[in-house]
Amino acid sequence: MTDEIFVGGGGPDYGTQQHLSLKYANRHGLVAGATGTGKTVTLQILAEGFSAAGVPVFLSDVKGDLSGLAKPGSETHKLHEAFAERAAKIGFDDYGYSAFPVIFWDIFGDQGHPVRTTVSEMGPLLLARLLDLTEAQEGILNIAFRLSDEEGLPLLDLKDLQALLVWTGENAKELSLRYGNVSTASIGAIQRRLLVLENQGGTGLFGEPALALSDLMRTATDGRGQINILAADKLMASPALYATFLLWLLSELFEELPEVGDPDKPKLVFFFDEAHLLFDDAPKALVDKVEQVARLIRSKGVGVYFITQNPADVPDDILGQLGNRIQHALRAFTAKDRKELRMAAQTYRENPAFDTEAAIREVGVGEAVTSMLQKKGVPGIVERTLIRPPSSQLGPVTAAERADLVAASPLQATYTNAIDRQSAYEILQARAEDAAKEAEKAEAEAEEASAAEREFNAGRRYSGTGVPRSTSRRSTRQPDTLGSAVATAVLKELKGTTGRRIVRGILGGLFRGR
Repeated sequence: MTDEIFVGGGGPDYGTQQHLSLKYANRHGLVAGATGTGKTVTLQILAEGFSAAGVPVFLSDVKGDLSGLAKPGSETHKLHEAFAERAAKIGFDDYGYSAFPVIFWDIFGDQGHPVRTTVSEMGPLLLARLLDLTEAQEGILNIAFRLSDEEGLPLLDLKDLQALLVWTGENAKELSLRYGNVSTASIGAIQRRLLVLENQGGTGLFGEPALALSDLMRTATDGRGQINILAADKLMASPALYATFLLWLLSELFEELPEVGDPDKPKLVFFFDEAHLLFDDAPKALVDKVEQVARLIRSKGVGVYFITQNPADVPDDILGQLGNRIQHALRAFTAKDRKELRMAAQTYRENPAFDTEAAIREVGVGEAVTSMLQKKGVPGIVERTLIRPPSSQLGPVTAAERADLVAASPLQATYTNAIDRQSAYEILQARAEDAAKEAEKAEAEAEEASAAEREFNAGRRYSGTGVPRSTSRRSTRQPDTLGSAVATAVLKELKGTTGRRIVRGILGGLFRGR
């Protein structure tokens, strides 16, 4: 292992070796160039160089070609003679074929170990960017995250967030008094965006076990750095998901890793392919965050390399942080292209031997204009450089070979099976079930009380009206004997005037006798 990475040969005859110093490799870099000019091979040889120096690498494989890093090149390959000739031309004397330690990752879990994070770790800012929310909708999302903390409702996967948003809508009136207007319309809009994310396959990104950063920073038994390859060919169909995930990973590295100052070599090198997707239509707050990460993450020992077609795809404030540059050919077919070509050339330290603008326009496939940081971090003089050939296989491995490598990975048992522990969804569901049981119990008690009351009222009605009906029935019975007829007649007579007189006479006689 050395303290520099051999990139290629420069000078008039390409005999002057060009190196990337490991000491300044964490000062970030840029690999740019039009489609078909050799950016992917440059990315491949840089990954090989860092791995050979014991530096772990994380890169996204947009076209599927970089999986060949796991397999050595072959002398039977059609480009073998061209590679050998180029190696001799640039002074790459110890050129040979070899495989590198590779771990495959895939958000969808199809072509590598599943990559997961939790909704809480993603945070409202990046999640709002992922869902393309308005300012008002992002405000609702921030309220949901605050409620998650205050109510003890962990947000691990998407169903947790969806359940919490439903609960927020049900309690919108009370929450509006504390946090401002909680619009159910905004909640509905967020739920629809979450549904779109599910349809794009984003559900697999959120959950546990979450990715441990230490698993990206491993070294093989022979001391070479592990190359982590994220399968991004399908992921590119969802550009926002791709860009947000990589930005989240950068943010996690920035927040979790300790300060190391200026190490002799990086602790991790991060390649961000199709970097323009990160900045397209990005709000200023997000661009500012990327700039902050790019400026400060080097002190954590992490080097970030942006790969894009045109340097103009990267904002100026971030472009100024990229010290190591490999510029493949740019095409200038329009006035705008010519202007961007001129601006790209002006960012290099001039070489009196050639015109930088013309060189960027004229370099061929596998050739680039390069400038690497030298002693004390000073940019090197620009050179036309013939990029060295790769030692690993050019092109992808087969699906069967990839499956075998994934199965043999030391991380297979760690990430294969998802874990669904108790979180916001389960807690809110349990609360709802408890509330339903309480409501059912209260309803049953009310029903019992109502039945008892009905029975009591029915009893009162019976005692009050039963006597008249009974008396009436007795009074309407017909006499069936002579004795009963005589008794009835005597009773009537007593009720009449004559009867009253007889009673008064009897009573008067009784009292007089006393």
